[in-house]
Amino acid sequence: MTTNKSVSNTGAKVTVDEIDLHRLTVEEAVPKIDEFLYKAYKAGHYRVWVIHGKGTGVLRQEMRRYLSRHPLVRAQRPADPQRGGAGATQVELID
Repeated sequence: MTTNKSVSNTGAKVTVDEIDLHRLTVEEAVPKIDEFLYKAYKAGHYRVWVIHGKGTGVLRQEMRRYLSRHPLVRAQRPADPQRGGAGATQVELID
């Protein structure tokens, strides 16, 4: 896992291969995830992680719904325990 994190002015923490959406609403998270996926794809990444937390499950559910329709996403699944388990989603990007 990359430890070099930066914080955008809206609070989303982004690294090369993951984005942390904690404390964001669905409306705030959607444009952030879209921008993140396009940047990751352009950088040549084929696997990235979306950290949404467990919470009430609303953000997780809506992010997974959004990812299931995104043109750059080949597949998605809950992250392995060491990458966040139910609080994160592993995303496979298209070739």
